[in-house]
Amino acid sequence: MMKNIAVIFAGGIGRRMNNGDVPKQFLEVDGKPILVYTIEVFQRHELIDGIVVVSVSNWIDHVNELIEQYGLSKVSAVIPGGDTGHESRLFGLRAARDQYENAIVLIHDGVRPLIDTDTITAAIECTRNNGSAVVCAPAIETIYHENGNNKTIIPREQCSLMRAPQCFYLNEILELYERAVAEGNNDVIDSVTLMQMYGRSVPKVMGSAENIKITTPLDFFMFEGIMRSRQI
Repeated sequence: MMKNIAVIFAGGIGRRMNNGDVPKQFLEVDGKPILVYTIEVFQRHELIDGIVVVSVSNWIDHVNELIEQYGLSKVSAVIPGGDTGHESRLFGLRAARDQYENAIVLIHDGVRPLIDTDTITAAIECTRNNGSAVVCAPAIETIYHENGNNKTIIPREQCSLMRAPQCFYLNEILELYERAVAEGNNDVIDSVTLMQMYGRSVPKVMGSAENIKITTPLDFFMFEGIMRSRQI
């Protein structure tokens, strides 16, 4: 039977957060690290069979401690990331393939904790029906696009913001990552871009605007505010 595996990336160090020596995925809101909030959504989802975490190498012991502390029993592997995002995704996909031969893989950011259950379900169903999926959110402002001397105003109704998870058949996306590395393309920005490089289209699944990536202090304060508003 086809399994559904989340590969969650927690390999960044968060220079834009200005938070000292603590990577952003380990910053806490109400005493719980951002990474744990993220993993818990996949832990609780009935369709998720396993989770692979790709971590900053010198924080792996801490990740394992958090897994035990919060009872994150679906985490089957914690591995070190690579020198680039592309390499970290490749390592994570290889680790997933070592454990699951026949799977749909959901590639997700460890600092995107506001993903919700319904969106995960929709991404899995889209992948089952179409071969892949990328979660997006509506653009809420008009886009100013500039390419050299070519400047274009794009109405927001024509745009979506790419979010995560990005969802694929594991064997297919891993094959493309291996192919890209063999051809010298070892720093592709994300998996959807990689698919397009090799002529594959990825349909979108619309999700919540709250599904932000915590990259800057503003993002952190937004997440903190959202979580506290849910407790009221």
